[in-house]
Amino acid sequence: MINKKMKKMLEEAQRMQDKLQHDLAELRISATAGGGAVTATVNGQKELLELHIDPGAVDPEDVEMLQDLIVAAVNEASRRVDEELQQKLGGMMGGMGLPGMMG
Repeated sequence: MINKKMKKMLEEAQRMQDKLQHDLAELRISATAGGGAVTATVNGQKELLELHIDPGAVDPEDVEMLQDLIVAAVNEASRRVDEELQQKLGGMMGGMGLPGMMG
């Protein structure tokens, strides 16, 4: 009897995990940097799907600035994926920290 209950619980957990993985794969989140000069779109697995660069942001004399904008847009999109995942999990992961450890 315990084995059947445990098996049912594990099957339900697997279904929930499969649904979450599917939802994350379908998720699309975009973020911009430089006032919209660079837009990065990632999926819920933080894979870069699209990168749009406004032609006005391309300055051959300042490639470093463009690189910084790309990194900023991709990092912001990735951060937003983390926020979305946190929401989807109902805040369960956020409650795992120890009191007084957040700075």
